Amino acid sequence: MGASHAGKLLVATPAITDPNFHRTVVLLCTHDEDGAFGLVLNRPIEGAKVVDHVPQWSEHAAAPAVMFRGGPVEPSAGFALGLVDRLPEGVPWSPVLEGLALLNLNGTPEDLGGCLVECRLFAGYSGWSPGQLEGEIDGGGWFVVDAEPADPFAGDPAGLWRAVLARQTGETRLYSYFPLDPRVN
Repeated sequence: MGASHAGKLLVATPAITDPNFHRTVVLLCTHDEDGAFGLVLNRPIEGAKVVDHVPQWSEHAAAPAVMFRGGPVEPSAGFALGLVDRLPEGVPWSPVLEGLALLNLNGTPEDLGGCLVECRLFAGYSGWSPGQLEGEIDGGGWFVVDAEPADPFAGDPAGLWRAVLARQTGETRLYSYFPLDPRVN
């Protein structure tokens, strides 16, 4: 394995046609010799209100306050990303980026000692076995770009793919204008 991409965004290139990942933005939470784990940031589940699924977290849910499809793996498993103003000792969290952490949904926001600003909740996750993600990146399936702590909380999740690409430089930025279906361009 080369360098870890944990804490980075995977932005699907137009080469990815799998409907699970077409035009997705995935935050890689972990990436090591055992594989990779990430959450799709731009797939809200229409009608799946956070208050109906994990009500104890709904007060802190970022708008739109619905569950997001984190990926095709274990769709009944729940995950949360939290924007935090600090990370106190002894609370159930796993840092992903500065100010961004995976939270333990078995607890409550109160367990975090008042440090939670907002959170995004996910059903399922995206996972890759050892070497699989590297092969997909090498094959031109993903752009690997820097993440910003606010990315998981975008108010317009449908526009996140384009927004992340538009803030890049060089050729990567040009993909933000790539048509949904190039055959009708």
